[in-house]
Amino acid sequence: MIKINFNKIALFAVSILFFFACAKNAPEKKVETINFEIKAKELVAAMTLEEKVSQMSHASPAIDRLDIPEYNWWNECLHGVGRAGRATVFPQAIGLSATFDRDQISKISTIISDEARAKHHEFASRGKRGIYQGLTYWTPNINIFRDPRWGRGMETYGEDPYLAGELAVRFIKGLQGDDPNYLKLVATAKHFAVHSGPEVDRHRFNATPSPQDFLNTYSPHFEKVVKEAKVYSIMCAYNSFNGKPCCGNKDLSNLLREDWGFDGYIVSDCWAVRDFYDEGAHEISANAKEASAVAVKAGTDLNCGNSYPALVEAVKEGLITEQELDVSLVKLFVARLKLGLFAPKGDVKYENISYDVVDSEKHRLASLETARKSMVLLKNEGNLLPLDKNKIKKIAVIGSNSDDLEVLLGNYNGYPTDPITPLEGLKRKLPNAEVSFAVGSKLAEGLPVFEAMPESVLFTDNSLKMKGLKGEYFDNISFEGTPKHTRIDKTVDFTWRTTPPFNDMSYDKYSVRWTGTLAVDKTGNYALGGEAFSSMKLYLDGKPMITFHNQHHPKKVYEYIQLKAGKKYQIKFECVQNNTEHSIMRLLWESPKENLEKEAITLAKDADVVVLCMGISPLLEGEEMKVKVEGFGGGDRVHTKLPETQTDLIKKIIKLGKPTILVLLNGSALSINWENDNVPAIIEAWYPGQAGGTAIADVIFGDYNPAGRLPVTFYKDINDIPAFSDYKMQGKTYRYFKGKPLYEFGYGLSFTTFKYTNLQIAKTININEDFTVNVTVENVGDFDGEEVAQVYIHNLNTDQYNPHKTLAEFQRVAFKSKEKKVLTFKIDKDQLTSVNKEGEKVIVPGIYKISVGGAQYSLEREQKGFVISKNLTIQ
Repeated sequence: MIKINFNKIALFAVSILFFFACAKNAPEKKVETINFEIKAKELVAAMTLEEKVSQMSHASPAIDRLDIPEYNWWNECLHGVGRAGRATVFPQAIGLSATFDRDQISKISTIISDEARAKHHEFASRGKRGIYQGLTYWTPNINIFRDPRWGRGMETYGEDPYLAGELAVRFIKGLQGDDPNYLKLVATAKHFAVHSGPEVDRHRFNATPSPQDFLNTYSPHFEKVVKEAKVYSIMCAYNSFNGKPCCGNKDLSNLLREDWGFDGYIVSDCWAVRDFYDEGAHEISANAKEASAVAVKAGTDLNCGNSYPALVEAVKEGLITEQELDVSLVKLFVARLKLGLFAPKGDVKYENISYDVVDSEKHRLASLETARKSMVLLKNEGNLLPLDKNKIKKIAVIGSNSDDLEVLLGNYNGYPTDPITPLEGLKRKLPNAEVSFAVGSKLAEGLPVFEAMPESVLFTDNSLKMKGLKGEYFDNISFEGTPKHTRIDKTVDFTWRTTPPFNDMSYDKYSVRWTGTLAVDKTGNYALGGEAFSSMKLYLDGKPMITFHNQHHPKKVYEYIQLKAGKKYQIKFECVQNNTEHSIMRLLWESPKENLEKEAITLAKDADVVVLCMGISPLLEGEEMKVKVEGFGGGDRVHTKLPETQTDLIKKIIKLGKPTILVLLNGSALSINWENDNVPAIIEAWYPGQAGGTAIADVIFGDYNPAGRLPVTFYKDINDIPAFSDYKMQGKTYRYFKGKPLYEFGYGLSFTTFKYTNLQIAKTININEDFTVNVTVENVGDFDGEEVAQVYIHNLNTDQYNPHKTLAEFQRVAFKSKEKKVLTFKIDKDQLTSVNKEGEKVIVPGIYKISVGGAQYSLEREQKGFVISKNLTIQ
């Protein structure tokens, strides 16, 4: 086998191209593009079968003889660089969609890709090429949030395919950059296709959507990111589509490549190929060899998981040919080449991004700006908001979400250096006022109110003379040999970043064991647990109580246990940090608390105003979770109500008659019917990112006028819509729902008022024409503010299988008080299409109503000037 020095080939090719680009007779500003496919084919041709197969899994080892370094394809940046230590954290994706702001999405995705590039080059400079250290990102999640029960819906851009597609295009372009030769990052649109829970069934569910639902709802935004954003990677979903697992479905890959022109690579969701043969999953294959051959033949080029090593035997047994593997390998190496991973130093402009951009002041301000834009004002009775900060002397901040880092960050997150919770944001806003805090209630019955296990119950031995636990710090990940350091730690509540607790230890590969005695002075039911990044184990009296291993992200794990006063329990807590940038090691508990509610009511009685920070948590909703809380299951939700622990407290607070603001922190719709009727002011804050607390305080005290809009429908009751497992769109989302919601898609209030007049649109257009809508918008109120102007097409003659209305365009525009502007919307004729019984997209002649306003059309809103509408005839 001939050894190829690829660096020399790349340098030679680039030098030639540079010569031609600089030639005197070359057209000005013309940039020659590099043909990476030729180089990829040459490199693949030089590999053995075993080497080829090794490069088709997410953890791809080095091939030293070909100068191919190790590469791990797995990385995340859903709303900031995730799981790789320090990073700027923006609002969770559902909050990003609530901004309805294309330009803001472009701004933050550029920031995210800057930080991603800076972090990658910093890792590479230290020889680190593991998980979360590469340039291929499995983001964004653009599945349709079709049902509010889905726990991962918070990762999406909401329930509307047009909004999702428009924002995803901007996000992907910002990640992938604008260089004609090199990609800044590779973005991955996921999960293709027809994937949105339930989480418990995702490894075996078979989606069989009608042609109408597939073309109207489940596919248009994927088509858009392929054609308009040129997304370079697609992740196939766990579930089956029309009887075949998505990662083994040739119909789906043909749709991508042949119909839409996708020219990147397809990656499986993690361990999705195992579902082909695992018992209880799809079970279409007998073993890994068969499953892997099926997946590659169907177009799945890269496997996240451990199935593809079996391809060596699959080739030898004739299940697939080596030439078929080459097709995928060329795609994968073209991607690595386009990222500049083999380019000569200095050839890729993105490698010059300095590491000091990471969580820089500029980026923190962008996170704050985005959090502000994501805030949705749901109710403001009697113009309670904004409050006058100069008149507030005492404020009570109440609720489990008031001071919880988890609800700022959501999931798939990084770790900011200065996160601001709502409590902290209000304290900083009111330095001269008395800001008091009480938890008030558990977030939900069965979910502990966590805190670090205090030194008052921890002792080095049974004598109970010395407080704290003995900490043994090992310079390895297996607790081998003599500890490098030993000390007494009063509590175990550590977050270390790029350095371990001691400078003479490896900064990201070490283990710590804490031992001692636990003794409480009150008999009761306690929650004992911990939080760690790579792995942890908790033992009580020598018996394992908790075992957790997940290098992907830290997680709070706990069990309830009866502890007796005066009894001495032997406790051991072990944590391992394994090749991750950010270290969390926390020994947690919840002690019996009987006065949570009483404490909150006492504070509220004495306050001028009450801020209730309620909602749900990433500990309750998310990806395939083991949740032991009523109303939640598997990461999904059983209903959309607030947990009773919170509603009971809210009702008692409201009885006090104090000015009260309810701030919701959550990733999905809530049926807050009683609260809407009885609480004077309500703000939807989502999981708002690192600056969320500042943004919330800014809205409450009028330093920012909210303009966010709901990207999902808030139903009054979960029984108003069909079953979660029903993938038919009839009756779900604003496009098909015929009932009256609590708050509709696109809804959101402002401190000011906008009036719409002079709608100009042609009375009649040809069936093949795009058309233009002009409208005059005036801020008639006393506050400066932004308006999200939305254009809807109402199909007056549609059948039950096509949407009766759909968002056709939107603009977020800033207005000074009393300012008037004329807005122009260009509407693509494809927005008028419906799907016939033959599965064809058609435009049906007839009368359509076009409405423009700050929300969906209603007669009452039109009479007040908040919305304006006209009929349009298509012929």
